[in-house]
Amino acid sequence: MNLVNVIKQETDELFSEVVGHYRYLHQHPELSYKEKNTSKYITSFLDAEDVSYRKNIGGFGILAKVKGEAFESTREIALCADMDALPIEEENDVAYKSVNKKVMHACGHDAQVASLMGAVKLINKHKKDFGGTVLFVFQPAEEQSPSGAFEMLRDGVFVDHNPEFIVKQHAYIDLPAGMIAFQSGVIMASADEVHVKVKGQGGHGALPHELNDTVLAASNIVIAMQQVVSRRRNPFNPMVLSFGKFIADGATNVIPDVVTLAGSLRCMDEQERQKMLKIIPEIATSAAAAYGCTCEVTIPEGYPCTVNSKNITNQVREIAIEFVGDTNVHEFPKRMTADDFGFFTEKYPCCYYRFGVSNDSKAGKLHTSTFLINEDALRSSTALFALLSLKTLSG
Repeated sequence: MNLVNVIKQETDELFSEVVGHYRYLHQHPELSYKEKNTSKYITSFLDAEDVSYRKNIGGFGILAKVKGEAFESTREIALCADMDALPIEEENDVAYKSVNKKVMHACGHDAQVASLMGAVKLINKHKKDFGGTVLFVFQPAEEQSPSGAFEMLRDGVFVDHNPEFIVKQHAYIDLPAGMIAFQSGVIMASADEVHVKVKGQGGHGALPHELNDTVLAASNIVIAMQQVVSRRRNPFNPMVLSFGKFIADGATNVIPDVVTLAGSLRCMDEQERQKMLKIIPEIATSAAAAYGCTCEVTIPEGYPCTVNSKNITNQVREIAIEFVGDTNVHEFPKRMTADDFGFFTEKYPCCYYRFGVSNDSKAGKLHTSTFLINEDALRSSTALFALLSLKTLSG
């Protein structure tokens, strides 16, 4: 029996266990930097499988490893999964519905972790069939800045290692379970939060000449920001600057002293991103000054673009085709969403691909209260990680 068929059969035998991991994680979600019990669940599994690991890396992050015994090799590859959930109240009517109020795995990170746990077991079972080392990164806090990827790297997740590439997979509701999608180059945007505080002398709305209209100033800052995108960026580089928070806590006849704004800058080019990070405070300050107001702009360290190596992506794609068939392998569109996997792609050749999880047309989208995967998706997400590792390190 060839390796593909062996992994398919072993994944089928392991499937109920992987589903069990997924359901437990789905039922017990934890927010970014609060993944204490999730980490404990994973390390208990690793202990039972006699797999070595380091924990509490960059928060509750874990790095596990399986060293092949077939022959001596210094080659290393890494597989990555996110652990954290979102502040959403789940509305799904399932037996494993979240028991943590207003916390839900609405982005598929429970499926990522369960799949990686399954891959650990399969790869560990085959450690006599390959040389080198497979690293397993269980990452906290993908959903919150400062990001878990950044913190794990800063905390020396690979201090004793040098993976030749890193692969991450993510749930994709736009494809049925069993299908895989790839894309090369810059696949997702950078993400930077923009916080603006406009200050002035507020007062009676009927006496605008005696005050500084902070509301008008803030409104013009929002408009000016859209002109930054349309007039100051290279038109060949996609960019989005959106403000979703505007708080003017006055009254019908009261102009407040302070108005706060918050938005998000998304860029598909790092040079354009750095240029905009300088321009945004300048424009906001000038717009506020035109109305006699002052302005404070805070832009915390955000996420860089996520960039897929063409060579590594093609390598993973070919293995996916061998496993699920050419008709089940697709391309996903580039989009302005972000993932802190970009911190890994800055330092290592990487591949970020998506695995289909759709139940039917009624399945909720990512980051919604009704998001739920088709559990059959866990077969391909588990097996492909294992097959990729064994094929890469067996010769």
